[in-house]
Amino acid sequence: MKRVFIVSLLVIFVVMNSSCGRKKTAVTDSTLSGNLIIFHAGSLSMPFKEIADSFMQIHPNVKVLCEASGSIDAARKITELKRDCDIMASADYSIIDKLLVPQYASRNIQFASNEMAIVYTERSAYADKIDTNNWAGILLRDDVIIGRADPDADPCGYRSVLTLKLAEKNFAAKGTGSIGLAEKIMAKDNRFMRPKEVDLLALLDTRTVDYIFLYRSVAVQHNLKYLTLPRSINLGDPTLNPYYAEVQTDVRGSKPGEKLTMKGEAMVYGVTVLDKAPNRAAAEAFIEYLLSEEGGRKILKAMGQEPVYSSGI
Repeated sequence: MKRVFIVSLLVIFVVMNSSCGRKKTAVTDSTLSGNLIIFHAGSLSMPFKEIADSFMQIHPNVKVLCEASGSIDAARKITELKRDCDIMASADYSIIDKLLVPQYASRNIQFASNEMAIVYTERSAYADKIDTNNWAGILLRDDVIIGRADPDADPCGYRSVLTLKLAEKNFAAKGTGSIGLAEKIMAKDNRFMRPKEVDLLALLDTRTVDYIFLYRSVAVQHNLKYLTLPRSINLGDPTLNPYYAEVQTDVRGSKPGEKLTMKGEAMVYGVTVLDKAPNRAAAEAFIEYLLSEEGGRKILKAMGQEPVYSSGI
C-alpha cells in the first residue's frame, strides 16, 4: 500500500508538471523579437506601461520602448525629426489623420475615450468649496493658481480651451456667466503651462498650482480629487458632438507657420502602425493585444478609460 501511494504521488507530480509546462508554452510566444518603439500621449503612460509589461510576458523576446509626450509632439517626432517608430498612440485620433495619414500611416484605429475634469488636492485653495456651479469664479480668484497643457503640443491643452469656451457658452445660455470667461481664465498663470498634461502633476503635488485641467483617467490613476464637469462641456459624450463642434481653436501645425483648426469633439484616442515600422510583426501583435478584451481593453477600463473600437481608415 505504501509503494502504491508513493507511485500515485509520482504520477500526480509528473502530470501536474507536464500540465504546467504546456500552459507556459500556450501563453508565451518566442517567435517575435527585437525592439518595439511606441510614441504615445502622456495620458497613456500608466496604462501603456502595464499593457507593455503584459505584452512582454507573452512575447519575452520583444522589448517595448515607450516614449511619452504630447500627442502633437509625438507626431512631429515622426514628421519633422524623422525618428524611427513602430506605433504612435494619440490622445486625439484626429492628430493621426491630420499629421500622419497618408504620408506616414494608412490606418487610424480608435480605441479609448476620456473626458475633461478639473483636478486638485485636499490642499488646494477652496478645495472644500469648489463645485459644479462655482468653479469658474474660484479659478478666476487672484489667490488661486491654475495649470494647463500647451495647446500647441498636446490635445489636453486645446481641449482645455474648448472646454472653457463651451463653459462660457453654457453659462451664457443660463444667464449665469460673464462675457469673456474663457479668455480670462486662459490669460491667467500662463507661466504654469506645460508641454504635456502629466507634467502638470508635479506642479499640483508641490502645491505650485491649486487646480489643473486634466483628463479624468489621469486623476483616477493618481488617486487625485477631481470635479466632474457637465456633459455639455466635458467633451465626453459623442451624442453631443454637434454641440461641441460649435467651438474651435487654432494650434500650430506640423510645419512652421502652419495652423490646424481643432473643433470641439468627444474625446477619442487613436493608434496607428507606421507604414515604415521597423518591427511591423511585433507592432501588429501589440495592436491585437491592445484591442483584446483580456488585454488592453481590460487594463484601460481599470485605469479610468472606457475602451471603444473603430477600425478607422
